Amino acid sequence: MRARHGWQGLLRGLRRTGPGPGAEPPVGVDADLLLRVLCHEFRTPVSALTSLTRALADDRRPLTGANRRAVIELARDQAAHLQGLLRDATAGVGALAPTAPPEATVPLAGLLREVAALVPAGRRRARVTRRAGSWPVPAGRTRQVLVNLVQNALRHGPAGGHVGVYAALRGPGLSIVVTDEGRVDEALLVALRRPAPEVGMSGLGLWIVRQLVAVDGGVLRVHRLRPRGVALEVLLPVVHPPR
Repeated sequence: MRARHGWQGLLRGLRRTGPGPGAEPPVGVDADLLLRVLCHEFRTPVSALTSLTRALADDRRPLTGANRRAVIELARDQAAHLQGLLRDATAGVGALAPTAPPEATVPLAGLLREVAALVPAGRRRARVTRRAGSWPVPAGRTRQVLVNLVQNALRHGPAGGHVGVYAALRGPGLSIVVTDEGRVDEALLVALRRPAPEVGMSGLGLWIVRQLVAVDGGVLRVHRLRPRGVALEVLLPVVHPPR
């Protein structure tokens, strides 16, 4: 059985202390933020499934071998993510514990291969070092962080621009970078500094990514690329070497 996705831990962190199971949902900022997080997390897998099914149905560029398997695996995981969202939203978050359960780990390379399948082949750039690819990462949280960042690059980068996914071990950390050919503007910088997301959906995806990355002691950084481009880097601490 696959590990459940990492968004549940985020929802637990949004819950106010107070009434126990069966009580009314919390009101005010937390309840509003919870609703927006749910809406965003529904949008992300729906967008991913749209892209993946389009790739499977494209007769001009038929998928074979590893690419086809990666698309099918990610589609399955995103469908499971949607199912989990529906199940937990229906059950209510009041009964959830305030801490995230441990997640199974998987080699990073498999997740990168799946998520890179979201980018059309002609626009895709990917590179992972052997050591980084074999490194174990939390399956659900890392997958959803990568999906959110790649979808963000596709949504906000220039139409037809390249999207890159890269990973390497750098000193004490595992560096995972998603790039696009857009630009670093003030709205992006504000979104990466904001302790709580702005009202509405603007910047919410990056805020969610920051919360999920923080569960594993990591950080999200932004870099300007030359001559143009944006790189969003997830830096996770390296604690134990892979077996």
